[in-house]
Amino acid sequence: MQALLAFLWSERMDGSTFELPLFLLATFAGAFVAGLSGFAFGLVAASLWLYILTPLQSATLIVGFGLLVQGYSVWRLRRALDRSKLLPFIVGAALGVPTGVSLLTWSDPRTVRIAVGAFLAAYSLYALLRPSLKPISTGGSAADAAVGFLNGVLGGLTGLAGIVVTIWCGLRGWPKDVQRTIFQPVAVTTFLMSALWLGGKGTVTSETVKLFVMGLPCLLIGTWLGLRLFDYIDEAMFRKLVLALLLISGVLLVI
Repeated sequence: MQALLAFLWSERMDGSTFELPLFLLATFAGAFVAGLSGFAFGLVAASLWLYILTPLQSATLIVGFGLLVQGYSVWRLRRALDRSKLLPFIVGAALGVPTGVSLLTWSDPRTVRIAVGAFLAAYSLYALLRPSLKPISTGGSAADAAVGFLNGVLGGLTGLAGIVVTIWCGLRGWPKDVQRTIFQPVAVTTFLMSALWLGGKGTVTSETVKLFVMGLPCLLIGTWLGLRLFDYIDEAMFRKLVLALLLISGVLLVI
């Protein structure tokens, strides 16, 4: 398995026997998990994409697909949005995204792969163990803006646009419904900013556009199935399973 993954990573994706099915499988899996849980499309998809795509292709596709997956959820939440809470995160992201995109254009693929793997493993362990911590109440809007900046950097660099804010919302101790009205709109805004910066730098190639079109059916089917199964599957157990798979994926990326 490791030899196969190393081979796939070492070659540029060209639609070969192994690469195309792996790309489509990762797209479907990411969409399914995002439809079910409301987040984690980029985490799931990138755990396989980064073996067969360049960091630039992976980030660009996560941004494009993420806009579709998360945009629908934000539209449904539009009447519950708290603009005063959202503004610091969005301002921070506006500064962080161009920094992340600039880093992306000259980053080393192996370094990005290892860094993303380490992040996947760390996030999964945190979410699985989730120690009982006193909610963070200090820092106010300035701390929220700093988190938004870091979220923007990560979004511009990897396409993972909502994970830092998701963790921060949990550390703030906000209710679940409040968290969802924060991290999903911030993710969509960061996706949109990243798309504009990537497009402005001319980094969206015809090959990436072709992959986007090829992956759309898997994205739509996966999202639809995730939404359909949300009411029928034990969310807590499924969440633990997904996090365990993300942990394994992160470890494999680092090795």
